[in-house]
This record gives sequence, structure tokens and C-alpha cells, in this order.
Amino acid sequence: MSFFTRRARELEAKGVDPSRVPPGQYVTDRFPVLHAGVVPNVDLDKWDFRVEGLVERPLRFTYEEIRALPREKRVVDIHCVTKWSKLDTEWEGVPVREVIQRCRPLPEATHVLVWAEHGFTANLPLADLARDDNLLAYRYGGEELEPEHGWPLRLVVPHLYFWKSVKWVRGFRFLDHDEPGFWERNGYHMYGDPWREQRYWGD
Repeated sequence: MSFFTRRARELEAKGVDPSRVPPGQYVTDRFPVLHAGVVPNVDLDKWDFRVEGLVERPLRFTYEEIRALPREKRVVDIHCVTKWSKLDTEWEGVPVREVIQRCRPLPEATHVLVWAEHGFTANLPLADLARDDNLLAYRYGGEELEPEHGWPLRLVVPHLYFWKSVKWVRGFRFLDHDEPGFWERNGYHMYGDPWREQRYWGD
């Protein structure tokens, strides 16, 4: 019996539908910490979140202004490209659609480059960024988000591999073309669909 078949049967024994888990993934109760670089030291008095590029209204938010926006909770499954999945994770924050509605992307905008501390970037089609499940999260599991998991703000895009859920996020740049981010330039897939196992170039 293969590792993944055994894990699927273990989920069934716990009353969990194995079809929730994409191919090649295993479920963990832990929340592994994976990122490039070190956890940044953030000064909230100087911190901001910016929206620029192909939008009618470029935006700048302080952290207080982000926290004052309408907030919602999401319970979602997340899937890391390193093959772990974590089910029923609870996040709270600002729905991404709130920011998109305020900046009003121009008709020619098709993609978004997300940027974060340390110059980290990730790319997303605009249609994927605008999905209802997506959050700019500052709480996880009923508590303030921990720094190693992306505090003060983390993008959560649960339908794609979790590297697209950028930690320490600082802004969106709306583009009329796709542009690879940090991991995409270093061999990761440009889109990253877990259900199609789009982990790396050529997948």
C-alpha cells in the first residue's frame, strides 16, 4: 500500500472525505513554517499597503486603515507545494474584493503582481485574486497572526498552492500581462493549481 493510499484510508477512518486532498498531498495537523529569508521586523507606524498600476484609484492604507475595513472569516483547506495540506484552517481579515472594489482596475488589467517585505513577489491572474474566498488576513485560528506566518498581513488564496498566499504582504500592482514573481523565476509553476499538480516548470 502506498503512502498516499494509507493516508487516504486514515482520513476516511476519521470521517474526512479524502477527495478534499489534491493528488500527491498528505494531511498534517501541524502548520509548517516555510519562507525565503528571515521574519521581518515590522514598524506599524511606518507600514503601509499600496495598490498601483492599471487602476482608476491608486490606494495607500495604513495598518489602522486596513483593520478598519470590513472583515470576514474564512474556513478553508490549504495546500503547500512541498506536499502537505492542512484542512479547515480559520482566517480572519479583509476580503480582497474590498480592495479591488475601491481601486477599480482598468479594463486592460489582467494580472496582479503581489509584493511583500524583502522584495518578495508572486503573480496571480486578476480573476484568481478577485475570488470570494481570498483574504488579506491578520488573524488565524481566533488569534492574531504570528509573525512567522505572515503578521501583520498575509494574503490567503486557498485554491492555489500556498506560496501564492504571500506572507508580510505590502501591495498589489495591476498589470496587462503576466509577470513571474520570486518563486516563479526560480522554477515554480506560473499558476500553481494543486488539483493539477502544477508545482514546477513543465508540470
